[in-house]
Amino acid sequence: MADQQQFDVVVIGGGPAGYHAAIRAAQLGLKTACVDAALGKDGKPALGGTCLRVGCIPSKALLDSSRQFWNMGHIFDQHGISFDKPKIDVGKMVARKDAIVKQFTGGIAALFKANKVTAFYGWAQLQPGNIVKVKQHDGSEVELKGTNVILAAGSDSIELPFAKFGEHIVDNVGALDFDKVPKRLGVIGAGVIGLELGSVWNRLGSQVTVLEGLPNFLAAADTEVAKVAAREFKKQGLDIKLGCKVTNTEVKKDGVHVFYTDDKGEQEIVVDKLLVCVGRRAATKNLLADGTGVKLDQRGMIEVDDHCHTGVDGVWAVGDCVRGPMLAHKGFEEGIEVAELIAGLPGHVNYDTIPNVIYTEPEIAWVGKTEEQLKADGIAYKAGSFPFAAVGRAVAMAEPAGFVKVLADAETDRILGMHLVGANVSELVHEGVISMEFNGSADDLARICHAHPSLSEAVHDAAMAVAKRAIHKAN
Repeated sequence: MADQQQFDVVVIGGGPAGYHAAIRAAQLGLKTACVDAALGKDGKPALGGTCLRVGCIPSKALLDSSRQFWNMGHIFDQHGISFDKPKIDVGKMVARKDAIVKQFTGGIAALFKANKVTAFYGWAQLQPGNIVKVKQHDGSEVELKGTNVILAAGSDSIELPFAKFGEHIVDNVGALDFDKVPKRLGVIGAGVIGLELGSVWNRLGSQVTVLEGLPNFLAAADTEVAKVAAREFKKQGLDIKLGCKVTNTEVKKDGVHVFYTDDKGEQEIVVDKLLVCVGRRAATKNLLADGTGVKLDQRGMIEVDDHCHTGVDGVWAVGDCVRGPMLAHKGFEEGIEVAELIAGLPGHVNYDTIPNVIYTEPEIAWVGKTEEQLKADGIAYKAGSFPFAAVGRAVAMAEPAGFVKVLADAETDRILGMHLVGANVSELVHEGVISMEFNGSADDLARICHAHPSLSEAVHDAAMAVAKRAIHKAN
């Protein structure tokens, strides 16, 4: 064992939460190390976690490629653009995705170097006394002593006992690397991953069937938003079946046989590939040695307080391995928060204003409470909505589907939530985030000048509609 190396901060995990924590700590003058085990396709260390390597970034690359292909066959004609039959080179599309991933993983390594973060590549385990033992990829071991240790281990896909991952049954990682368009793709789970990757391969010509266990589509989203999204997905050819409990799978010569029950009884479909995306679990297995004092809950998540402290002196935890939504941007903010708290600065994350986005077509986004949640909480509210079909920019883009809804307190007019479905709403939702962060009212948002023509006018008119004074629709 090499001599113990001393650091002010040791971060375990180089994903969104971990690399933000490491860089911010180093910016604040703290001697910082970050340990990460992931390897890229080339077998070399690849920082960035699930998000950058096999999640957010690569999926958006494929979504954008497949959207271009879809538009050629479904929207370009409206613009008067015609051409011979469009073709897709799946290998080239995947290679583009891989190049983008490599660019960004290398970018984080460069940021570590620029900020003097010491990177270690291998498997880390927290020992009692804030000691981190690292088994590096070359087989050697190093021991790090941190005045503070930040656990940012991330999460892994949940594997079903009757649907083990392999060549034909895959998680999101496998679904990013198909070498050809599967003729039939089955998807278990109509959540973010299922809808996004289902959309990718549906646009490229796959017959996609999505099996969702819950009786309601996108139960976490606003009911009206979910209804509009479901209608658009159906138009695109996605076959989404609700209330389906998958009971077994069998890989045979003719494909993957998927057995499930619904309100009509026992059912079976046969697909060429099956994507399983039924959730993720904290990647805390073997993270903690005995005696650290750090506690895990029944789901394997690290228990922390409101400021991500574990209750053990100098030990913190952030990102997917702690409570709250498993979102990269939530991890970003927690990593920065903890680094600043360690440095003696104020640090805080407002979990009430974390935006949620699903990057389908149309996009789906929201922040704050839904109408259903406000009703359940007994909060009196006002609602205003505005359709993209009445927005000049959306119609000119040939993307008029969807709407924006603003929810405000009935008495104070303070914005309580914003819900959107439509083109580019992943960007528009931040008007709601910022308004809510500053305790803004619907009237505040309604009185802010928005450029014309722009998609953001839907936000403006929805805010005006809260007080029944929208100009471009009947109130």
